[in-house]
Amino acid sequence: MRKIVLVAAIAGAALSLAACSEATEESAGETVDNAMADTEANAEAVGDTVAGAADEAGAAVSDTAAETEAEVQDETEGEAAAD
Repeated sequence: MRKIVLVAAIAGAALSLAACSEATEESAGETVDNAMADTEANAEAVGDTVAGAADEAGAAVSDTAAETEAEVQDETEGEAAAD
């Protein structure tokens, strides 16, 4: 009789551990999915920021080039930009 009770107790403990493991596995899966979504959103935000900075840098270079050309060729910036 003692052995049956002991086996039943061990079986109950094993089932409760199996249930906890399943819940932990699902939770870990959700955590990974959330981390992937966050990483994707952050990468997209960084890409947008870099693209905006590159556009601003390109415009600044164009403006500087036009100013320099105008000064060197003794013309207005509008004339230099048209060249």
